[in-house]
Amino acid sequence: MFYLLDILGTMAFAISGVLTAMNKKMDPFGVFIIAFVTAVGGGTLRDVMVGRTPVGWMRDLNYVYVILIGFFLALLFRKKLDKFRTSLFLFDTIGLGVFTLVGLEIGISIQLHPVICVALGTMTACFGGEIRDILCTEIPVIFRKEIYATICIIGGVVFFTLKQLNFDNDVLYLITSLVIIILRLLAVKYKWYLPAF
Repeated sequence: MFYLLDILGTMAFAISGVLTAMNKKMDPFGVFIIAFVTAVGGGTLRDVMVGRTPVGWMRDLNYVYVILIGFFLALLFRKKLDKFRTSLFLFDTIGLGVFTLVGLEIGISIQLHPVICVALGTMTACFGGEIRDILCTEIPVIFRKEIYATICIIGGVVFFTLKQLNFDNDVLYLITSLVIIILRLLAVKYKWYLPAF
């Protein structure tokens, strides 16, 4: 289930990158690069920081194939994805939930402190999107008033709380990712945000 969630998150972030790049009227190569860095940027940075080299996508070509599939699917159905903002938000939110879990689990696997695991989960979930926004000349979401990284931190707290209660791993993954996804949807719907300076 963990690997499946990781693949799903990669696909979701790749599609999110494609939609952002198409909004910026990039050529196909530019669109693919944005899809790629959105999908693996956070995970690459995380792996380098914890000394997991070669980084994940270099050791498992399935990630590259999934990004390619996401790229072509988004291109083929771009006319059906007429509400770009809604579609982009949905795929970005799914990726946020799933990649937080991936970072948490990698931190646990190398026996890091829970606080550091939560930081790794937040980094994995957020930094691909931040690289995407910077390359597309947008102010990254994490630096704006929208609650984004905070939700990943809350998800990490929920994860470790449930882990202490000895929940089954599959249930643990599902509940944590759903908490993150639902919180993000509610935050946008009800305009919850941190105060801006």
